[in-house]
Amino acid sequence: MTTAGEQVPGAPSALPLYRILLIEDDLGDAVLVEELLHDTGLTFELTTRTSLAEARTELATSQADCILLDLHLPDVSGIDALTAVRTLAPNTAIIVLTGLSEAQAGTEAMAAGAQDYLVKGKVEPDLLHRTVRYAVYRSRTERANAKAQAARQRAEENARLERGLLPQPILDTSTIRVTSRYLPGAALALLGGDFLDVVEGDDGLLHAVVGDVSGHGPDAAALGVFLRIAWRSLVLGGHRGEALLHLMERILIAERGSHSLFATCTLLTLDQRAGTITLHLAGHHEPLMTTADGTYEVTAAHGVALGIVPGLRSWPSTTVPLPASGALTLYTDGLTEGHSGADNDRLGVEGLLTLIENLPPADPAVHVDRLIQETHRLNAGRHSDDLAVLRLDWGDVPSQP
Repeated sequence: MTTAGEQVPGAPSALPLYRILLIEDDLGDAVLVEELLHDTGLTFELTTRTSLAEARTELATSQADCILLDLHLPDVSGIDALTAVRTLAPNTAIIVLTGLSEAQAGTEAMAAGAQDYLVKGKVEPDLLHRTVRYAVYRSRTERANAKAQAARQRAEENARLERGLLPQPILDTSTIRVTSRYLPGAALALLGGDFLDVVEGDDGLLHAVVGDVSGHGPDAAALGVFLRIAWRSLVLGGHRGEALLHLMERILIAERGSHSLFATCTLLTLDQRAGTITLHLAGHHEPLMTTADGTYEVTAAHGVALGIVPGLRSWPSTTVPLPASGALTLYTDGLTEGHSGADNDRLGVEGLLTLIENLPPADPAVHVDRLIQETHRLNAGRHSDDLAVLRLDWGDVPSQP
């Protein structure tokens, strides 16, 4: 049974509408509650159900602002009735209806999560009016506070993960300028498994890594942190190239546990004195080279992603000349897998290069920010993936990005 309350004559036209679900098996009590609601002056829609089973069906298809709950139903009674309804509608205000002889039932119900209680036979319209309004207000306030707390916790978790995934570069004598950015795949989302790092070894060489753990969420993020820290420790310990990737793969397998996670990454060693850059691609795409003549994708040999075929150890190296001045950009596929505009085509590397070509000359940090903004604008929220970008600049910054 569903009824609608009429607006009180002369009352403002913008009175809030309260969607009220009455769970009561006594027809006489149900009629009394409906009459009292009409006398309150509230604007309401009342739906009446006589059992928990009927209420479950109702709540599965519609929402209520307030539930008036009799604690003695045919299929459940007492606090168990309240617990069951709270499970069905955790974000809805619940007002318990008790009998005259149940002195403790109301307070016990509030201790168990009800917003308030009313004693049958002692309810006046003014009391019912205040109780419904305040119960709904308290429920909404509690829900808003819970969301705010969850947002704070998410921000704190992101901050902790960001320190692990985006460390400060260790640069002693290097003149390389480092620009890095990391964005989660969706607003308010937890950082995922993308990671990056830059360190200068005791040999004076600059080492960098950009990686991407498959999947999203805390497991991928935790594994990304493990791999990033392992990479830094191993590089500073003198490990290089294929041997370094082999050790990272062993760590990945040990830390991923039962999860079928794998990781792609690009390792880079930049030797300014020798004028070379050495790359190892473990299932990852090539970086972009920028000079005064423009930007292009570096051609490099590909190896297998970490954790796909443990023990294969197929990670060939590629060495390319280092221009006297320029920039090298390493990134994860969150930068290229978004859409390229109104159609459903992906941006891809060619689209990314076109964007870079059309960007005006800018400081490296401004350039990276503008590039990310443009990819997000074209994607328009249709593809969600984490994004990490690492740009290394040396010599005179090119006049074109």
